[in-house]
Amino acid sequence: MNGFEIPLAGVSTTFQTTILNVVYTLTLQWRNAAGLWFLDIADASANPIVSGLPLVTGADLLEQYGYLEFGFELWVQSDVNPDDLPTYENLGTSSHLYVVTP
Repeated sequence: MNGFEIPLAGVSTTFQTTILNVVYTLTLQWRNAAGLWFLDIADASANPIVSGLPLVTGADLLEQYGYLEFGFELWVQSDVNPDDLPTYENLGTSSHLYVVTP
C-alpha cells in the first residue's frame, strides 16, 4: 500500500486534487454545532459525489461508499494520539488527512 497526505491549512476551503489520475474537488468545512470537520467530494466540475463526511479517526472514510469504486481510502490521524479527532485548531498541523492507494 502507498499513501500520501493531502495538505490542509485548517480553514474551511474548496480545492482540487488529483488522486489516481482523477481530479476531485474537495470541500472542507468546520461545523460548530457538531464540533467536527466535514468533507465533500465532487468531480472536477464540482458535481457532488459524496457530501457531509465527518473527519473521524479509526476508519476509512470511504469504506461505506465502496460501490462508487474510488480505488483509494481516506484516513484521518493525529500525531500525538492517532484516535484524537481533529479540532478546529489542529487540522493540517497535528491532525492529517491521508490517501491510501493499493
